[in-house]
Amino acid sequence: MKKKLSYRDKLLELAYIYNVKEIQDYTKRRKDLTTGQIELILKKNKIIIPKDFKTNFFKENFVKPVFKLKSSIKDYKEEKIKDKNRFLRKVENYKYDTSRKFNHGISNLWKGAGKAGFNFLNILPKLGATVSKFFGDIFTDVFNSIYNQQIDQQSAKKVIIVFFVVAGVTTALFTGFKSYKNFDFSKSKIEVKKTDIKPKQENKKKEAKVKKEVKKPDKKLKQETKKPEAKVKKEAKKPELKVKRNNVAEVILPDLNLKTETVLNLFKDVDYDLGKVRNKKLVKPIYFTQFPKDLDELGNTRLKKETFIKIVLPLIVAENEKILADREKLAIISNKKFTTDLEKQWLRQKLLEYKVKRGNIDQLYLRMDIIPTSIALAQAAKESGWGTSRFALEGNAIFGQWTWSGQGIAPLNRESNKNHKILKFPILRASVKAYQNNLNTHKSYLKFREKRSSLRKKNKDISGLELTDTLKNYAQTGSEYTKILNQIIKQNRLTDFEPVRLVNSVNQIELSS
Repeated sequence: MKKKLSYRDKLLELAYIYNVKEIQDYTKRRKDLTTGQIELILKKNKIIIPKDFKTNFFKENFVKPVFKLKSSIKDYKEEKIKDKNRFLRKVENYKYDTSRKFNHGISNLWKGAGKAGFNFLNILPKLGATVSKFFGDIFTDVFNSIYNQQIDQQSAKKVIIVFFVVAGVTTALFTGFKSYKNFDFSKSKIEVKKTDIKPKQENKKKEAKVKKEVKKPDKKLKQETKKPEAKVKKEAKKPELKVKRNNVAEVILPDLNLKTETVLNLFKDVDYDLGKVRNKKLVKPIYFTQFPKDLDELGNTRLKKETFIKIVLPLIVAENEKILADREKLAIISNKKFTTDLEKQWLRQKLLEYKVKRGNIDQLYLRMDIIPTSIALAQAAKESGWGTSRFALEGNAIFGQWTWSGQGIAPLNRESNKNHKILKFPILRASVKAYQNNLNTHKSYLKFREKRSSLRKKNKDISGLELTDTLKNYAQTGSEYTKILNQIIKQNRLTDFEPVRLVNSVNQIELSS
């Protein structure tokens, strides 16, 4: 099917047929000629324009320019609106930047003053040394000059006699004053003793009477109060973890390598059982900073898996609850007509965290959502070998995330043409947070986020088994990887942990090694 030519194109074709050089030169120079100009050039060259050419003349010369004018006006209006919005954003950003710069300037000033103070303190020893050296040199010169002078014998005798006389007089005066003082002080002591005897005896009698009167009711009270105290003591013995317990129960184990036996004993002490977690759908916020080094030495595979789940589960649930709280806050802010400076700052922070451009709230909603607990547990188990891999023990890397720039651990079986590392973390919770941010922001997991959003819109539960097929890009094996995840979830009944929430009434227990 031939393409319909416009009136202008027909005129150009006619010009090429008749070899009109003027028009050809213009087209070679890439200069656009109007239909009117082409018509004039053709008429100059005495070329007759066919009548059927002029069917679209009105459209080309009148209708199209009007439409172009309308579109240009529309574009101009839109550009003005964009400029206005840009200006408003610049004003807001300027306010924020000025306040930030002011605070930064004050902090820098404070730091500068602190540095100056430290420098002054550092100068003091040097100054003391120079002063002491100065006076030391002066005194040494004085004594050397005295030593080098010749002393007259008569004057020396006079000086010695005067010295001994002054010393004798001062010693006599000092000893006399001291003996006089001691004599007076001893007298006052005797007087006080004599006067104080009677009131003491009287007081003793009164105290004895009071004791006799009070004795009987005291015995009863003691008997009554003894029993509840004993009960309290018995009840308080159980939660002993040999740790200081102020209002917040924190278990801090600095510079120690936790052993699996210690971890298991702790779970018994706090009554942490997966069966109860499955039934009640509640987990205590016990946060480990790393895995025990001897976890792989457990002979019982089931016990090893349960220990791994007990360590990782609270971390995943805590991060998911934090995300849900952020979603609620986002919903409140987005429905407001006017937002405060703190809310704007929080929104900017979240846009940066979830890598959303141009303040797209819908995109932020799509990304700011939970990762199903079953998927997170299954991936952690797969990538870390149930908490026993080298990456998990040395770098708290339980999700096997790659890095090319950050701090990481090089794989032993890495190919020669590759230079990636496994990203390492200071604590386990940081690894969980980075994993969730990866699934919520990376372009490879767009299908995962879209399917999760569709489940939300349908008011369905965000189930791990429904979303595993969208994680083919997480590993090089693709669909085989998703099959393994499904197998781990089903075999270990990990879907039971999806509705699990933190126990709000329980104080947070931080375990660090």
